[in-house]
Amino acid sequence: MIANRLLYLVRHGEATADGELTDAGREQARLTGARLASVPFASVQHSPVARAAQTAALITAHLPGVPVEQTPLAGDYVPYVPPEDELPAFARGFLDGYSPAEIAEGAALIEAAQARYTAPAEHDTHELVVTHNFLIGWLVRHALDAPPARWIGINQANCGITVLLYRAGRPPSLVSFNDLAHLPERLRWTGFPPQLHV
Repeated sequence: MIANRLLYLVRHGEATADGELTDAGREQARLTGARLASVPFASVQHSPVARAAQTAALITAHLPGVPVEQTPLAGDYVPYVPPEDELPAFARGFLDGYSPAEIAEGAALIEAAQARYTAPAEHDTHELVVTHNFLIGWLVRHALDAPPARWIGINQANCGITVLLYRAGRPPSLVSFNDLAHLPERLRWTGFPPQLHV
């Protein structure tokens, strides 16, 4: 019997420019917690960044007894900087504000995050990671075996739910992407480019 490792990825709720959740972001997080309350999570991990930590606290209020851990692996970092000739035209200059040290740190973190989150499990496991757009984009790209530069432009709305499945001897599966069914229309698509709202 092949074990299923289901990785649930949630982007933090809507936040202000200073990184704190807005009222809408707090409501998004509470509704996400209610939506996920019946999932038998083995663990919850979250970014140390305030907006993600606050989102995780509101979600895990619906998950009593589930171990919760803060980890830099779920943080807000650049996972990979493509060579200039691999950057899509729309992304030129997108990563210019990051220092060489930040880029190196991101490369080390994504290697560790990928090892931690994408390995097959020994038994059926459900895990939740409350994180940021970049990590979700990278893990979706990885699951689809897309070129490394393709993480740029994979966007996740605030408190959208993405689920990836890992099984030994099989390629990863994208079970669901950016699921917003748990949010009313007024709370959907925040943090997502306006031209992509559907």
